[in-house]
Amino acid sequence: MTNLFEFAETAKRPKSSRKSGVSSDKMARDYTAKHIEVLEGLDPVRRRPGMYIGSTDDYGLHQLAAEVIDNAMDEAVNGFASRIDVTLAADGTLTVGDNGRGIPVDPHPKAKNKSALEVILTTLHSGAKFGDKAYQTSGGLHGVGVSVVNALSEWLEVEVVRDGARWTQRYERGKPTGKLKKTGSVKNRRGTSITFLPDSEVFGGQCLRGERVFAMAKSKAYLYGDVEIRWRCDPAMLDGDVTPAEETLHFPEGLGDYLHELIAGREAVTPTPFIGAANFPRELGRVEWAIAWPDGGDGRLLSHCNTVTTPDGGTHESGMRGALTKALKAYGELVGNRQAAQITTDDVVGGAIVLLSVFMRNPQFFGQTKAKLTNGEATRLVENAVRDHFDHWLSGAPEAANALLGVVIERAEERLLRRQERDVERKSATRKARLPGKLADCSEGSRDATEVFIVEGDSAGGSAKQARNRRTQAILPLRGKILNVATAAQAKLRGNQELGDLVKALGCGIGDRFRAEDLRYGKVIIMTDADVDGAHIAALLMTFFYREIPGLIDAGHLYLAQPPLYRLTQGGKTVYARDDADKDALIKEAFDGRGKVDISRFKGLGEMPPAQLKDTTMDPAKRSLLQVIIPKNEDVSTERLVDDLMGRKPERRLAFIRENAHLVRELDI
Repeated sequence: MTNLFEFAETAKRPKSSRKSGVSSDKMARDYTAKHIEVLEGLDPVRRRPGMYIGSTDDYGLHQLAAEVIDNAMDEAVNGFASRIDVTLAADGTLTVGDNGRGIPVDPHPKAKNKSALEVILTTLHSGAKFGDKAYQTSGGLHGVGVSVVNALSEWLEVEVVRDGARWTQRYERGKPTGKLKKTGSVKNRRGTSITFLPDSEVFGGQCLRGERVFAMAKSKAYLYGDVEIRWRCDPAMLDGDVTPAEETLHFPEGLGDYLHELIAGREAVTPTPFIGAANFPRELGRVEWAIAWPDGGDGRLLSHCNTVTTPDGGTHESGMRGALTKALKAYGELVGNRQAAQITTDDVVGGAIVLLSVFMRNPQFFGQTKAKLTNGEATRLVENAVRDHFDHWLSGAPEAANALLGVVIERAEERLLRRQERDVERKSATRKARLPGKLADCSEGSRDATEVFIVEGDSAGGSAKQARNRRTQAILPLRGKILNVATAAQAKLRGNQELGDLVKALGCGIGDRFRAEDLRYGKVIIMTDADVDGAHIAALLMTFFYREIPGLIDAGHLYLAQPPLYRLTQGGKTVYARDDADKDALIKEAFDGRGKVDISRFKGLGEMPPAQLKDTTMDPAKRSLLQVIIPKNEDVSTERLVDDLMGRKPERRLAFIRENAHLVRELDI
């Protein structure tokens, strides 16, 4: 009888390598202990940085800043610090200092000739956050974080002031350049200050961006009202005038102040938001929340644990969702509203702005970038704490509670209606997509190979239909300027024919009903005239997608076409210019600034011959597209910008114009 293990080994053994001429048996004999590498100290981090910070792109770079700021926040949250200084210099270095206890500098009992400070900065999985003697709660990476920052920095300098003495030490690419030195005596001061320069060898010359670091610092100040964060940034590290070069960030109301900034200028379903805090039993931690239901538009849930943002949610979010849903259903049953039984979590939370912050002793995160909280007990603790307060909030304000219940039931009815429509369509053996009449669809069935152009009016639509590739390119003309969803009520939005046609054409649904797999086209391209009116229409469409179908942007499907504004001709040579600056440059570059150049300006896409429209704007081999994205970790600043430019308050637009008027070089009137 054949031995089963022998048979399995024979079946798995590869044939000899013809390319190298080396047999697998010889390769096996040559595989010895000398091939086993043991990476010591911080070598694993430099060898595989993505394992520790997620990636070496812009996101991973800013994880370094997040970690150092998180460590300073841990001192504040645990009551040892009241002030944090965050300074971004012109040379790309970031300095984060606090007035906390200061990292210990005495010799470490288990490390020969090394201070505790050096152990923390050069050893993975070292620190004071594993137990609960030094920190009740912490947001650091449990000893991995600051050593990773050190490993991935070209150089790092640390200054510690404690017990009346000042200590300093410098590191280069994770290795100390000398011993920890006592450099003087200091009175009435204590704390830790870390300055580092991200390593260009790792991050390819990318620099920390002032806007990202400022947003990070500001969110920390919102999450803990007792801390004051002093922000300074060299203007060279800022992109525009939106982010201040200096500011003191202090928000005594914490999440309440955060919520008021997010919903500024938007009407709400209830006159007052639901804001509160509660301690968990047995000193297991604390939860804080601030929630509002804007009148129209989709909501968002921003959660945090120990002041660390958890963009992928987790068990604390599950607890919050459960508390809100169960309490509202119970209230509906109490007042005799039978329709309340049909509401779900998505109906309740889908239209809400929810800010959630928990503080726990032993947080467990998925992955080292702490994107998701996984503590099982967090669901129960958050749900019980929030549910009790929300029950009292609803019963104490019946008018607001009834208004909220009505809006949530309306969302539930819409959801059920959509599901019923899908069920009917699914049962039809001859199902055909119900598409708007003006849509000129393409014949290709594969989504990834197709694209739809959204154009203004029948004239532009006619030119685009003639210029398109009928197999892969669809055209949807819209009539005039669409509804501004940033100011329109939800009922008006649902009744708008143009937006309804657009949603039907895309097929992916809107809001919490968005399903990326149902999107009918791989690229959704906004193609408007290359003038001010065209830019306004494009802004309205982008606002619609940002507010109503953000998932389409997140998945990378939304683009802006770049049609030309001018045609430049000299002899037999013709080139196209996107704007006035491009026109002036092309006259010098393409025609050497010599001779007369015939310049014709297009009145609009509808005035362009189809051949030229195809050649300049629609042919994938020749055109250029701009992809519309929402920057990571900048949701707050993006939302504020949309509210300022497209919202109900004209004074904000006026302020924006005044602040940015100096950027205008020429007005083409």
